[in-house]
Amino acid sequence: MFFFFSKILEFFIYPLSWILILVALALLVKKILLRRRLLFAALAILVIFSNPFLLNQFADRWDIKNRPLNPAQKYSCVIVLGGFSSEVTPDSGYFNWSADRFIQALKLYTTGKVSHILITGGSGALVGPKFIEADWVKKELKTFKVPDSCVLIEDRSRNTLENAAFTKVVLQNARLQPPYVLITSGFHMRRSLGIFEKQQIQVVPFPCNFIAGTGETGVGDFVPDGGTFLGWDIYIKELLGTLVNKIRH
Repeated sequence: MFFFFSKILEFFIYPLSWILILVALALLVKKILLRRRLLFAALAILVIFSNPFLLNQFADRWDIKNRPLNPAQKYSCVIVLGGFSSEVTPDSGYFNWSADRFIQALKLYTTGKVSHILITGGSGALVGPKFIEADWVKKELKTFKVPDSCVLIEDRSRNTLENAAFTKVVLQNARLQPPYVLITSGFHMRRSLGIFEKQQIQVVPFPCNFIAGTGETGVGDFVPDGGTFLGWDIYIKELLGTLVNKIRH
């Protein structure tokens, strides 16, 4: 039930949705002063959340920074959080904009830094035929000559909470010793670490796929950009998710 309502409520947490709601209210109200205030609020949100500089500043403070792994240690397993592939049909998919998670995990394996790869990710679909990400990714790993004996999958989880809970069982059954390397996108690592710590899974963060907060500030960072809304959508969701997890525990 929590999963279902979280999907429905997502619409209301995004800045573009706020703008649409404010404009719709402005068209409905009769008082001129209130209408102006609603439109001004919509304009303010548009200006603030289309500014790449503000997004980069937030991301720089929120993201867990990339830290080199201990060069003297070999890890038993790298845990890769799903979300880096998308559905074509229930049986096939493609690597999406988060594919750096897959790339970095494969790199750690091929360079001998980890001995096993664990892919955790089921289906996030509410209805209809379901594309199971972990199952599809396991097939892709075969094309890179990664043997089945080195691949573990967790294919039931629908969110990060379930990623951690179900992964813990898989690791215990496989008798792989911690610490494990945890791979996910930079924006998602802070929330993920908190969840895995609650499950008492000892992990070393290996963030990747940074979408903001990197590079030097330039003039272009102050030019309004519609694509910045997508970045804020991601970070607001992460911020609220982190707060909800703290409240629930």
